[in-house]
Amino acid sequence: MLVLMAPISSLLCAVALLLLGNGLLNTLLTLRGVAEGYSTGMLGLIMSGYFVGFLLGTWLAIPLVRRVGHIRAFAFFAALAAITALLHILLVNPWVWLGLRVLYGLALVSLYMVIESWLNAQVPSEKRGQVFAIYMMVNLGALAAAQQLLNLASPSDFVLFVLAALLISAALMPITLTRQTQPSMPETLHTNLRQLAQVAPVAMAAAGLSGLALGAFWGMAPVYASLSGFDAPGVGLLMSGTILGGALLQWPIGHYSDRHDRRQVLLWVVLLAVVVALLMTLLSAGPWLLAAMFVWGGLAFAIYPLAVAQMVDQLHSDEILAGSSGLLMVNGIGSVCGPLLAGLLMQQFGGLALPLHFAASLSLLAAYTLYRLRHVSDLINEPHGHFMPMLRTSHTVLELMPEAPTTEPEPESAAAQPTAATS
Repeated sequence: MLVLMAPISSLLCAVALLLLGNGLLNTLLTLRGVAEGYSTGMLGLIMSGYFVGFLLGTWLAIPLVRRVGHIRAFAFFAALAAITALLHILLVNPWVWLGLRVLYGLALVSLYMVIESWLNAQVPSEKRGQVFAIYMMVNLGALAAAQQLLNLASPSDFVLFVLAALLISAALMPITLTRQTQPSMPETLHTNLRQLAQVAPVAMAAAGLSGLALGAFWGMAPVYASLSGFDAPGVGLLMSGTILGGALLQWPIGHYSDRHDRRQVLLWVVLLAVVVALLMTLLSAGPWLLAAMFVWGGLAFAIYPLAVAQMVDQLHSDEILAGSSGLLMVNGIGSVCGPLLAGLLMQQFGGLALPLHFAASLSLLAAYTLYRLRHVSDLINEPHGHFMPMLRTSHTVLELMPEAPTTEPEPESAAAQPTAATS
């Protein structure tokens, strides 16, 4: 393990520092927005801006990375992310914040791309699964730990904004000091979403609707926690507990799904998540709500990786990278809509609208999955895919998936073909 970790330790250290700053800033902004009197609808729009930038950066960052190289590109985007973090406290205006969130989302996905393409180049193909799992553990662990930094100062002060910028800037140090050879940037994957929807409709629906639910969680859960009666440390505890639930419960769910009909597992996971979300509407701030969010996080965070595994079951090996990229895009679109829709609902109906939004989004997925189970036979390609716990980052991480081919697929194979199995 040490032999495997040594070449990538600087990359993992950089992503841990980056996500400590990112996780802190994302929650901090919603709490500061509440303190400034921003409406939940406005906060939802601001949080959606982050995901808009995330989608834009998927296409805009690659030419810059190819032009100046990984280290310079990482320095540029880390500086941009740190500057935008500080500008939030210097320019306290909701419309300015919206623009800053778009810029910040663009910068963050670009930083993901640099790190993940570098990981791809450093890791031998037979070790991809191990590194993928370690990388996702670092992601989840840093995001969970970041929420506890809210205990260090009040969201109304400037200290936490400065700390977020410092952590993002600190991510530059292990990257700029590395002696590892800079890799080439992978080609952009072209995905035909219509054909992907024909081949793996359940996976595509799960990616989009889980994005609708989890996008609302990332953007509006701190507002929901605040409206429920939690103080700033309590908000951090709720966010950390939900993320830890997502980290811990993905493993048993995934292990079970590898041995049973994955669509049925997905259906039960989604139905349980709906039940827990409805239960949350009956709970006030306290241990029981924290426990409910922990369980809900474990279920909800498993939906996207279940969708990826379900898609892998139904595509040929040379279609997996492009198919996964398509799911990533659909999930990103759902994530853009999630905070905006949840924010508008919370503005009209109060904090309880967020768990109701969770329940409604996932109920649609449950209904569609049940329809496909009853009306369409599931044809699976061999070999079966394997569940891998994951967060949605950039498309470059997809090459670390154990099932992904070691070479880039041709552009014409990027779109899943209708001849593949249909779920």
